[in-house]
Amino acid sequence: MGPLAELHLHLEGSVEVETLLELDPALTREEIARATAYTDFEGFIQSYIWVNRKLNLPEHYGLIARRLFEKLASEGVVYAEVTISAGVILWKQQDFGPIYETVQREAALNKVRVRWILDATRQFGVDAAKPVFDLAAERVNDGVVAIGLGGFEGGGPARWYADLYREARDRGLRLLCHAGETTDAASVWEALEIGAERIGHGIRAIDDPSLVEHLREKNIPLEICITSNVRTGAVGSLKEHPVRKLYDAGVPLVLNTDDPALFGCTLAGEYEVARREFGFTEEEIAGLVRNSFSYSFDGKLT
Repeated sequence: MGPLAELHLHLEGSVEVETLLELDPALTREEIARATAYTDFEGFIQSYIWVNRKLNLPEHYGLIARRLFEKLASEGVVYAEVTISAGVILWKQQDFGPIYETVQREAALNKVRVRWILDATRQFGVDAAKPVFDLAAERVNDGVVAIGLGGFEGGGPARWYADLYREARDRGLRLLCHAGETTDAASVWEALEIGAERIGHGIRAIDDPSLVEHLREKNIPLEICITSNVRTGAVGSLKEHPVRKLYDAGVPLVLNTDDPALFGCTLAGEYEVARREFGFTEEEIAGLVRNSFSYSFDGKLT
């Protein structure tokens, strides 16, 4: 398939079982399996938090970053925009500076070109998000390219963050937002209104023809994560996923893994799902791969 790029990938969602055992040798595989089993989005978030609670030192973050980069390189990924849940790090009352220095050092040592996205946890509110936006802006010339919102979509409407997004843009950050994953098309409109340049997931856009037309006309890409959406119950089944309909309607799409360890997927596997389950041709797949580079926030790739 050639070189690949990934634009929607959470560092803390990439921690494989073997890496968890490295982090905490007292863990058992059975314990890990129980803690990372879920049946819906809320359960997934609890599993995500459980993994985060195993990350207590900067070197823990360094280890998971190193393992992720090794895996990406082995899978043919040459560029990745990796999201760090900075909002969760602050919630855990950890010092972000040494953690970032450690993962940035790992990024400099590996074969994959890495840029970072800092993620605020939307349900924690604006006051908790403000320090995350500041941390991102302080590092805009040191590997951080964008700011985003994660967590429970319905628990923190994008409009709460309009002022922070405007300030972030003025401070040199690119703007992202998870939207239309577990709620509705109105959430995507809201993300666009506060300035989001790419939409994380955005699958519910399919329910609003005017939104679909807007995304196509304005060339605003959706970061599509097929396996993720099935595993969290964001779609009822694989056959119900709107990826093909969105593509056929002319919406720009980029394929991603989201949280590859927790979802048991790989980037090449996501392309295979698109090919096998949704009839994407080799030419269409090649176009999606090109999108992952052209819609990146690294100007040197385009």
